[in-house]
Amino acid sequence: MEHKVELEIIALSHSITQTNSYAVVLGERKGNRRMPIIIGPFEAQAIAAALERMQPARPLTHDLLRNLCFEFSVELKEVVISNLVEGVFHATLICERLGEISHIDARTSDAIALAARFECPIYVYDFIIEQVGIEMEEKSHTPNHSSEYTRTSIEKLNEMLMQAIDKEDYESAARIRDEINKRS
Repeated sequence: MEHKVELEIIALSHSITQTNSYAVVLGERKGNRRMPIIIGPFEAQAIAAALERMQPARPLTHDLLRNLCFEFSVELKEVVISNLVEGVFHATLICERLGEISHIDARTSDAIALAARFECPIYVYDFIIEQVGIEMEEKSHTPNHSSEYTRTSIEKLNEMLMQAIDKEDYESAARIRDEINKRS
């Protein structure tokens, strides 16, 4: 059995390498490696809607899938980024219904959008993050910005978040996002 590494969504931004694409940046929960995954605009919108806890007037596709799962007692236990083939990530949804576990193949962007809605963990096999992970420098002298952020308006925090994402400063973006989430 492969060793799994737990990830969290760090940021969502425009891709600087591919036009009309976005990057969802996943980071180790207990480590400093980051893993960018290029996704399309619709998938980025689906992930952003879940992260921002937006409630559309009518359910979006991923919301519909979540509602179906709830109605039929299917629980999404975890998402596993399970393979990387010719630069394309593959994911598996681990679901449980009436004590029975099922593994369902999914596009990684859809799996991440569902994980955000179900608030379930996202994992990647170690061999994948070793292959594509980007090691972020440990910042031993990083100032604690939380006191600065606590005095900042939510509108300004959202503006700062977008600027940090545009600059691909994912560490600052994560801290700003955490402050925004604390206020929600």
